[in-house]
Amino acid sequence: MKIFLATGNKKKIDEMSKILDGSEFEILSIKDGIEIPEVIEDGTTFEENSRKKALELAKFTNMITISDDSGLCVEALDGAPGVYSARYAGEDSSDAENNEKLIENLQGVNNRKAKFVTVITLGKPNGEFYSFRGEIEGIIIDEARGKDGFGYDPHFYLPEYDKTFAEMPEIKNQISHRARALNALKDGIDKILNIG
Repeated sequence: MKIFLATGNKKKIDEMSKILDGSEFEILSIKDGIEIPEVIEDGTTFEENSRKKALELAKFTNMITISDDSGLCVEALDGAPGVYSARYAGEDSSDAENNEKLIENLQGVNNRKAKFVTVITLGKPNGEFYSFRGEIEGIIIDEARGKDGFGYDPHFYLPEYDKTFAEMPEIKNQISHRARALNALKDGIDKILNIG
């Protein structure tokens, strides 16, 4: 069975493919030459954006589609950047610009608690959908650490590992918000697709 990963972010595709590795599905993405239209993420929640992407692209590709919407929620910033994580510093902002704005907004703030959130939605061309949420808590540090990962990973520090996400890509793929949501999807996918 073919499943399409609905994201234009190649690092996300790599991460999701690694987590889903070993499942009996053929995972397809833009890396396989499939062109997809841009879906406007205008929802106010991760659930809304994830669902919209999954259903629009399932219809477009006529394939079962998995999409995710993820972001960083910082307690002291009332949950910001949240659904605007990828464009926190402006519409076409880079990871570096988003991180710079985040650290700037946390200057003089003692509470550095944050969580990464992912909502994964499996959408079918007939309009059915199933969503799964994953979260992981950490702390935002000023100094970027680590060369792997993307987005806010170099500033997202996990005290129990004494590392940022960008310093431990292999462990990240096992414990991250995205891994938790994808694992919940994997646990329920046979039932959803009426397999076995």
